[in-house]
Amino acid sequence: MQKPSGWLEGVHRRLSPFFDDRPENTPVSVAVIHFISLPAGEYGGDEVDRLFTGRMTPDCPDYEALRGLRVSSHFFIRRTGETIQYVNIFDRAWHAGLSNFRGRNAVNDFSVGIELEGCGEEPFEDAQYLALKQLLFALSQLLPLRYATGHETIAPGRKKDPGPFFDWERLRAALPAGMSLAIATEDCDREMLKARMRELGLG
Repeated sequence: MQKPSGWLEGVHRRLSPFFDDRPENTPVSVAVIHFISLPAGEYGGDEVDRLFTGRMTPDCPDYEALRGLRVSSHFFIRRTGETIQYVNIFDRAWHAGLSNFRGRNAVNDFSVGIELEGCGEEPFEDAQYLALKQLLFALSQLLPLRYATGHETIAPGRKKDPGPFFDWERLRAALPAGMSLAIATEDCDREMLKARMRELGLG
């Protein structure tokens, strides 16, 4: 049986150079929800695209803080609901950073990253929730996804996305069969994460 390509039909495709191979025999079981906007709180521009494709320009007000940053996500959902894919779902995108999910560090290894255009200070759009629902359904046909979580859950204290305006109950009602939310404090082993940070000289 031929393996699916890992590029979804019906979404725009932009190629990020910021990815690598997942560890062998590692099922992709988690969808991590984020928010992003560049400049913060401004929507519809191309700076997020430039960030994920390694083409940041000096005229972006947030450029200095992002200089040299190598980051990507599998998907970016704009306020309009437009969905863009940057990394093949069978490859590892660099979206979660230092993170822990239920006793496993390095969440990038076994997750798919989904960025929503937003800033954490206002609600997301109906079109984004619809696009997210459709995306998760499509992904569930290709990956053994079991959980949806937030960056704030797997990297507590370091990240705050998707933030207080993301409607988790609305997502819960839209999840494909077999998927559930994992956004409780205990869904991150904080002590294990702190130990990893100490190993890296960051804690």
